[in-house]
Amino acid sequence: MSTSAKRSGYHHGNLRASLLTAAMHLLEVGEPFSLRAIAREAGVSPTAPYRHFADRDALESALAVQGLRDLKADLSDGRELPASAAGLGELAVAYVEFALRRPALFRLMFGNACDEGNEERVQAAAEIHDLVQLAMKQVFPDGDPQALASAWWALAHGMAYLHLDGKLPAESSHEVADRVRAAFAAILSARTQ
Repeated sequence: MSTSAKRSGYHHGNLRASLLTAAMHLLEVGEPFSLRAIAREAGVSPTAPYRHFADRDALESALAVQGLRDLKADLSDGRELPASAAGLGELAVAYVEFALRRPALFRLMFGNACDEGNEERVQAAAEIHDLVQLAMKQVFPDGDPQALASAWWALAHGMAYLHLDGKLPAESSHEVADRVRAAFAAILSARTQ
């Protein structure tokens, strides 16, 4: 077989996108993955992934970037910024639903420290924080939006992991959503004595 024939067997118009698609598929179906397994899944040579990813950590960071972008899309898709405490609860419901719909990706996104050397990942994470911070400014104009955004994230993230880890079992997605709404309503309506 000629070299050009071999290459035509695994050529992709966008190799990086094909590799990320293959990696996301393996991740989401629970298959252990390596750069070699991803190459096999994408139908490319075992060395092809190294054109875009130095190692598995670089690939996982790229998957985290995609996950963060997908999460931001879920948080903002078809929604105005929340204008009420109830709206903040709905934003949290979207966050938890993402985690439950894509658990392996969610765990990969948040399972270890953000790769500060990956500008795309830092930017994608910052965009989510900025979105939540803007929502906090809108709902609590006199509050500290950065502290409020951190508190919102801590509660939403905690609810996501409590559900993922089976600590808060639920019969349906409606039960999960109701529980998240109730937690946010309780916190946001609580008054100090």
